[in-house]
Amino acid sequence: MIIGEPSQQRDWTPVTAAGLAGYGFAALLILWLAHTEPHWVYVLDSANLAFHEAGHPLFSVFGDWLTVYGGTLGQLMFPLGVLVSFYRQRATFSCAFAVLWLGENLFNIAVYMADARVQLLPLVGNGEHDWTEIFSRWGVLDWDTGIAGVVRVAGWLLIGGASLWLWYRKHQEGE
Repeated sequence: MIIGEPSQQRDWTPVTAAGLAGYGFAALLILWLAHTEPHWVYVLDSANLAFHEAGHPLFSVFGDWLTVYGGTLGQLMFPLGVLVSFYRQRATFSCAFAVLWLGENLFNIAVYMADARVQLLPLVGNGEHDWTEIFSRWGVLDWDTGIAGVVRVAGWLLIGGASLWLWYRKHQEGE
């Protein structure tokens, strides 16, 4: 068996109507919080911030150049790691919630990206803005809000995809 490959003998956990309703409520609550001021989903974004800040020193071992990317990479690694773990266990709702977390994380990253030129967000640490540095390196600082919009759409697509997947699995099981 390949590492990361789920056991082919194990079925996905069943999708219950109550579980689907709970997921839908959580997804709607998260979407509402992520898209209203202050664009902060308290539990998730507090964890995302901790993982972001942990990512800087984690990736600094690969050199100063990669350190600035480490924050965003760190905050993406954790929901991706959780997703892979639950995928291997064939845990349907847990996978969907991990994708929900990942999608919401992209909303959070998009807010940070869109702030690259104006730099109005309060920052942790020494006050350097990661995305100002990154977009300046790439020569696309003037595109900060446009790129943030694409990242936001990617978050919506992930969350929508996870929701459709749950709905599909529920209806497939009903046959």
